[in-house]
Amino acid sequence: MMAAQAHFWSGPWAVVARRHPSAFLLAAQLLSLLIYPVMDDTSGGRMLFGAVALVVVPLAVWVVNRSPAVRWVAWLLAIPALLLTTTGVLLDRPGLLQVSAVLEAALYFYAAGGLIVYMMNDHEVSADELFAAGATFTLLAWGFAYAYFVCQAWYPDSFVGIEEPDRPRRWLELLSLSFSNLSATGLSDILPVGSPARVLVMLEQFAGIGYIAIVVSRLIGLTIVRQRR
Repeated sequence: MMAAQAHFWSGPWAVVARRHPSAFLLAAQLLSLLIYPVMDDTSGGRMLFGAVALVVVPLAVWVVNRSPAVRWVAWLLAIPALLLTTTGVLLDRPGLLQVSAVLEAALYFYAAGGLIVYMMNDHEVSADELFAAGATFTLLAWGFAYAYFVCQAWYPDSFVGIEEPDRPRRWLELLSLSFSNLSATGLSDILPVGSPARVLVMLEQFAGIGYIAIVVSRLIGLTIVRQRR
């Protein structure tokens, strides 16, 4: 057993982990999208939500460790967020989940900022930068989704939907709204109606356009230059 574990950490998986840590975070974020549809407002759904956070949050910290960002700040956000998420799910305390969401939003934004600095400091594009570009997009999307979650808890009726407009929006609906705004597709069936919600939506739209115009276009330009060389 020990020999098998040693072989795993010294084998090709360890090489990929060291060279492309952003790929693991991107894969975890995308795989979690397949899990979110089975979540609901029951205790089982909230337990599954907490389990996803226990995986994704440490991965976000791991990616920050490879970027110029300071790692202790990431752990300062991650550890309380994990504890509050676990406690809030087990004890059915929505207030704890709201505080946890604030910390997780800050952590995802912090990790995204660290990855952007990492990509902007490089003058040659490698596979890790491409994985980092995708991971940064998901970090921003999740960060704003958590911000929407907090906004809805603090300011009820901040969002309305086509189906059952009077009920609070579920997590997957808020995440879908976040992806729509960040990618500037505008395909969400959720609309912000409160002032704080509208401000958050506008900030995400601005962040999405800026990310594509500055970071993604720079990576594309560097890739074209490398191919010409």
